Amino acid sequence: MIDLTEKTAFITGASRGIGEATARKLASYGANVVLAARGRADIERIAAEIGPRALALPCDVTSYEQVKAAIEVTQRHFCGLNILVNNAGTIDPISRIDSSDPVAWGQVVDLNLKGVYHCLQAAYPALKETSGVAINISSGAATGALEGWSHYCATKAAVLSLTRCAHKEWADQGVRVVGLSPGTVATEMQQSIRTSGVNPVSQLDWSAHIPPEWVGEAIAWLTTEAARAYDGGDFSLKSEENKRLVGLIE
Repeated sequence: MIDLTEKTAFITGASRGIGEATARKLASYGANVVLAARGRADIERIAAEIGPRALALPCDVTSYEQVKAAIEVTQRHFCGLNILVNNAGTIDPISRIDSSDPVAWGQVVDLNLKGVYHCLQAAYPALKETSGVAINISSGAATGALEGWSHYCATKAAVLSLTRCAHKEWADQGVRVVGLSPGTVATEMQQSIRTSGVNPVSQLDWSAHIPPEWVGEAIAWLTTEAARAYDGGDFSLKSEENKRLVGLIE
């Protein structure tokens, strides 16, 4: 059994999908959880359902000042920070490069890449104090090109590089940084992909996608010493072997 008692996790994109599932899973293992997202209503509802160990903090990760303030509130409220989950991200709008909107393309960079950097940079002092771990949600798109996903593939490739750089800079200071590539997950993002009809991923049957709760379980496992071998890279949930390591299948 994973024991996260007295640990505190800061989770971005926590209003639904992977972020919500992760908050609930980490709390079930005893962690204090801070749910961060741009909208207030959903994270407040989820935090209320989890109970007193949960705190809802509206935060736009594209703003460094908002991220820094949220991390500071987290430290004051729970007396520290042990786990950072960089989950906030988007794939919309799906579009080929030639028909893409440069403003919208840049906004994806602000969220998917700069948001991760903002959280890593702001959380570093707290994670150093606790020998904590940062988990960046990655994707197979980090190493593979897909039609209509230039913004998503480029930003996920950059996040993988950021994971590697942070590991190189911080490992000897006791701060772990690891990526998680979950494969396709049954969330609103997959609904958008399916609606787009662009590239083979949109044609997958819904049953091919794993539940977000599996990703939450994998994140919980990545916080443990058993996952240390994957620091500085991406741990993929696509393989049967890795699903067994997490305990998702026998």
